Amino acid sequence: MKLISFVVDGRPSFGAVKDNGVVDLGARLRLEGCATLRQFLEAGRLPDAARLTASARPDHTLDKIAFAPVIPDPEKIICVGLNYRDHVAETGRTVTEKPALFARFACSQVGHLQPIVKPKVSDDFDYEGELALVIGKAGRHIQASRALDHVAGYACYNEGSIRDWQRHTSQFLSGKTFAESGSFGPWLVTTDEIPDPSKLTLQTRLNGTVVQNTTTDLLVTAIPELIAYISTICPLVPGDVIVTGTPGGVGAKRTPPLWMRPGDTVEVEISGIGVLRNTVVAGQA
Repeated sequence: MKLISFVVDGRPSFGAVKDNGVVDLGARLRLEGCATLRQFLEAGRLPDAARLTASARPDHTLDKIAFAPVIPDPEKIICVGLNYRDHVAETGRTVTEKPALFARFACSQVGHLQPIVKPKVSDDFDYEGELALVIGKAGRHIQASRALDHVAGYACYNEGSIRDWQRHTSQFLSGKTFAESGSFGPWLVTTDEIPDPSKLTLQTRLNGTVVQNTTTDLLVTAIPELIAYISTICPLVPGDVIVTGTPGGVGAKRTPPLWMRPGDTVEVEISGIGVLRNTVVAGQA
């Protein structure tokens, strides 16, 4: 099943994709306290999603909604750096024994088909296609062998990075969380459709040209181990997002560097999920 967050007629909501439309679960369940996809996951309603949409007719066609980030209001967005060996090699670094983690903020992401913003203060705007997962069941000190039981589903992520600001210090955050610089979508594909996230292909395209191409079995730290490690640091709760890392081919390490410019179109495609597509616009601030 594909679950999305969206805005229609100025009202934020969430729903299930069906017949080139969306069943508006937010409107149908609002009185039950489930106005957002995160609240739906928190309430433990994910197993009900198929039942709730089985006999329902779509409330909106997809061309009448504005896609929002899959989880617009997560408690945490935890990103993993240097998690593909070819990306580690192109950066001149060495593989770290433990995952390299940093955070993004919710304001740094937009949804499918929404513009991502090149900030006014930099021209070094880079793409990073990644597989993201969303936590569906809370846990702390989760065992790797049971970690996938805590996942609600998977989505595409473009972790737009402002490289010169990223290099200001040894900490990545300043270049990783500029407002509306990344994207998250187009939807959440539930785990019944993706039982093994290590068997996916990931491709990033800039203006139709392939710039990144990999398979998720090449992650340095696989998803179950990432969940185990992160949940040792802090409790994971429904709606938390883990962005699992980007492969080699980033613009910063090309000769000459390949930056995203206003007017560009960038796509992240992951098998079994779909295509996350955004245009680039110039920031006014």
